[in-house]
Amino acid sequence: MLFVGNSEHTIDAKQRLAVPAKFRNGWDVQKDGNAWFCIPWPTGHLRLYTEGQFREMAEAQQSTLTPAEEEAGLDTTMYGLAERLEMDSTGRITIPKTHLEMTGIGTEVVVVGARARLEIHDKGRWAETLGARFKQLPDLINKINEKRSVTRA
Repeated sequence: MLFVGNSEHTIDAKQRLAVPAKFRNGWDVQKDGNAWFCIPWPTGHLRLYTEGQFREMAEAQQSTLTPAEEEAGLDTTMYGLAERLEMDSTGRITIPKTHLEMTGIGTEVVVVGARARLEIHDKGRWAETLGARFKQLPDLINKINEKRSVTRA
């Protein structure tokens, strides 16, 4: 599923967030599953993946019974912090309190489409960084293109 655009929302007192309809409208239960997987990210936001996308990415990593220490640490931290969030009949998810505390996200948020995932950002921090993000866009594109060139060589 391709997620683009952004939308301002509120997390209510019960830690519920209504996933914007524009992001839910293309949902296909056969492909996307019945839930979201939420991972708190160290840069102060949450990453949401459809159940289908999350499982696909997890399976692509192909764990072994004896992973290297770095891989074992990554698995423990990332999958240990991930939570499966089911949507209620109105499209709301309940965000774990620990996720909100770890990322410092308040009640006013921006839900951002980021290609194969959604991100939940604190509205104030999003607004503060938006100009810098926009200015960095050409540099990010160049860096990614350079990495792709090296990989192909």
